[in-house]
Amino acid sequence: MNSKLKSILINIVLFAVIVFLAIKVIQSIKAPIDFGNEKSHREAQVVQRLKDIRDAEIQFKQAHNKYCSNFDTLIDFCNNYEIPIVMMVPDPEDTTFTKTINDTLGYVKVLDSLFGKRNNFNINELGIVPFSDPSAMFEIHDSIIKRGGISVPVFEVKTPYEVYLAKPGDKFTEKEWKTRVDNAKAEVEQIDKYAGLKVGSLEEASTDGNWEKL
Repeated sequence: MNSKLKSILINIVLFAVIVFLAIKVIQSIKAPIDFGNEKSHREAQVVQRLKDIRDAEIQFKQAHNKYCSNFDTLIDFCNNYEIPIVMMVPDPEDTTFTKTINDTLGYVKVLDSLFGKRNNFNINELGIVPFSDPSAMFEIHDSIIKRGGISVPVFEVKTPYEVYLAKPGDKFTEKEWKTRVDNAKAEVEQIDKYAGLKVGSLEEASTDGNWEKL
């Protein structure tokens, strides 16, 4: 092999190595971005589902003075319970025209009141965690806590990373995806936060979601 041919082969090998290393560098930069985008996409839908559950729970509490810890019961409540449509009107007996009374115009089902304007909304999926594979239900609990000697109803609904991040994104192998999920979980748990999404609390009278406290 003459020196010129040998030099060409060496340059080809070096070029291939450079290209390979460049691809690896790009992948190392792109992978966490892809994971973050996929995680955010899924969490947006999980958060919306938790907001829907919270809205239903608030209506349930207004009707029963307690929260609900069973999705079948909560769904049945949304389907069948009716709440009044109230309009404030001037009190006809008030000559000062400063007082008002509540005038009930009719009744509407909780389902229509909360979700009537949502296209393709399926109340039967209220308790199912989006992107769970196989389909999994949110954890749901209610309780009573004491605050200043007063009994206060509370509820909590949650789901961990492992449920809605169970299935790998299209750009990841199962091993790579699991590593990313495990790392994300470890980062959150290191600061004593819940590695997942939840709304409400069994320890305080709150209907906040943990995504609202980030």
